[in-house]
Amino acid sequence: MKKVGLLLILLGLSAASFLVFAEAPTCPADLGGKCDDSDDWKGEFFAGIPKIKYEGPSSKNPLAFKWYNAEEEILGKKMKDWFRFSVAFWHTFRGTGGDPFGAPTKFWPWEDGTNSLAMAKRRMRANFEFLKKLGVEWWCFHDRDIAPDGQTLEEANKNLDEVVELAEELQKESKIRPLWGTAQLFLHPRYMHGAATSSEVGVYAYAAAQVKKAIEVTHYLGGENYVFWGGREGYQSLLNTDMGRELDHLARFFEAAVAYKKKIGFNGTFLIEPKPQEPTKHQYDWDAATSANFLRKYGLIGEFKLNIECNHATLSGHTCHHELETARLNGLLGNIDANSGDAQTGWDTDQFLTDVAEATMIMFSVIKNGGLAPGGFNFDAKLRRESTDVEDLFIAHISGMDTMARGLRNAAKLIEEGTLGEVVSKRYSSWDSELGKQIEEGKADFEYLEKKAKEWGEMKVASAKQELAEMIFQSAL
Repeated sequence: MKKVGLLLILLGLSAASFLVFAEAPTCPADLGGKCDDSDDWKGEFFAGIPKIKYEGPSSKNPLAFKWYNAEEEILGKKMKDWFRFSVAFWHTFRGTGGDPFGAPTKFWPWEDGTNSLAMAKRRMRANFEFLKKLGVEWWCFHDRDIAPDGQTLEEANKNLDEVVELAEELQKESKIRPLWGTAQLFLHPRYMHGAATSSEVGVYAYAAAQVKKAIEVTHYLGGENYVFWGGREGYQSLLNTDMGRELDHLARFFEAAVAYKKKIGFNGTFLIEPKPQEPTKHQYDWDAATSANFLRKYGLIGEFKLNIECNHATLSGHTCHHELETARLNGLLGNIDANSGDAQTGWDTDQFLTDVAEATMIMFSVIKNGGLAPGGFNFDAKLRRESTDVEDLFIAHISGMDTMARGLRNAAKLIEEGTLGEVVSKRYSSWDSELGKQIEEGKADFEYLEKKAKEWGEMKVASAKQELAEMIFQSAL
């Protein structure tokens, strides 16, 4: 039995599971034993799967959209432009189905058991075939999930360049582009203490070089955003952590990234993806409010927006709607990682979002935001361990896209009917008074407010009509 090196299954992260080989991979048998990293695959990866079409709510075809009609206009904008759906390369093409208690369960037909350049190119071809059949024009990637790492930074960059050249070639045949790119700064042992917040200055420098290259690649491929996900930017214990110094270092890292972005003419949006914990006990971008505070403190508020992941909102004790509204009200809503968690499971399960009520609330925020462009909806979601057919990849994405489309239709209906808005307006109607206007304009001091309180005496407090609001909301579902 040939030794293929150490198999590491990374679990519980928004970056999913990866197959990483500590030693050089063996030669794929179906490439004739050649180890020149040639890309000899010319076949179809998803044979028998047609291009997914819209067939309407009455359709029973699992490989058809029931609610997502890309060209249909809702509130003056095409559905595809409200969403700008994206497929996550790491979950879809690198996910293994492994979990903390079991080995991988997914063995896709394009995989050969290696992490060679030839294998990386084959995955990239599969990615573009999948995107075209699904009818999606965007994809997202980490540098190390589309190309093998190297023994040196130079080797890793060379590997990445070779795969990126293929991706650029495949993009020429379509409108497909990266919604965003990012650097994987959490898997390699060098990042055990973090990357931009590492206690080792050499690791900080390596991380900067890796991010520099990832920004260049994203720019080269026409990506419209770049994401910073600080998987290990936090601490396990404050007893051995200089938190103030680490936060300062993180800010310097972001400042340098902004300077380099401007230097190379990359006009894409920088996004920070909040997450409270896992793998660290406490991460510095805990939630939207924490991230906004960090950006303000260090004068970076105008340089970044937030990529809100729904499953991360759950882990931080919030709803996805809360996180989106917090980001929106701070002018920071840039992108959404559309997924959900399991209420009975304590980790980041990254399931496809299929809750229509949650999707409706999400779309309230997106509509109020005027859309997400240049951001969009990235399916940072993976198949469950027990789903192992290639067809399941399509079914999962179709289900997620249909759910969000139903959410958009519901939210638009509620906005157009105006009944829910009337409940809110009526609840705050006292603020439309002269006194309310004076307070909101900052023209009422405490002495004046005390005078009015004495004049009015005890006030009658109106009902919030909570049950009515929920009844109206549920009626739209």
